[in-house]
Amino acid sequence: MVEHTKLKTDENTPAAVIGQMVLPFAHTPRFAAADFVFAASNAAARSWLLGPTPWPERRLALWGAAGTGKTHLLEIWAHRHGARLLHGASLSHAHVAALFPACGARVPLMAIALDSADECADERALLHLINAAREHGMVLLLGARTPPARWMVALPDLASRLRATMAVAIGQPGDGLLRVLLLRLLAERQIVVAQPVVEWLLRRLPRTALAMQEAVNRLDHAALASGRPVTRALAVHALADLLPVELPLMPSD
Repeated sequence: MVEHTKLKTDENTPAAVIGQMVLPFAHTPRFAAADFVFAASNAAARSWLLGPTPWPERRLALWGAAGTGKTHLLEIWAHRHGARLLHGASLSHAHVAALFPACGARVPLMAIALDSADECADERALLHLINAAREHGMVLLLGARTPPARWMVALPDLASRLRATMAVAIGQPGDGLLRVLLLRLLAERQIVVAQPVVEWLLRRLPRTALAMQEAVNRLDHAALASGRPVTRALAVHALADLLPVELPLMPSD
């Protein structure tokens, strides 16, 4: 239950003015180890990432749908291992080449995590990263939405490396974890929501982590724009395409 939190607007500001003042401030998610929720859907991933079992070729791919906790686990793993955390969309050959002189430093780089690895447009850069990590005995963790064997790549050598990469899935959260996720997202943004509205949302929103994130993002913006706390009526308006159509009750014969 989320309550007793302060609405992120001046209580004396007229709603009409607030609607004109809303700015698209980006919300920065928290990835602390203490904030990660253990569940059956992420048990296998936790076992491989946080357990003692060595990875084949010292390389592992963690894959799953958006919002399921991949980035959170990558952040935890990178922090534990002192890994350099990279993002696939910005990976380049020059960027990769610049990483490896650090191996000769007093405290060598021993681990790399590449989030959104399947978004890497420079296939040669990704191949270079995989090969160089192997040559230098580095541990390499890849995060993606699909297993690497299914990535559409043109370079035969890269395709071969990806097929040889151990892959572990992180599943969609169950109902208990979805509840925790929704409450945590609301609390992080300091959104005021009554318990009956929370229960109503949980019964009607799609059963995915991404839907919970999208819903909270929209509710946050709608609450700021209207200058009011989240009610069922506001949620119906803001989440119209996410919620099932509620048919009106037909009068009895």
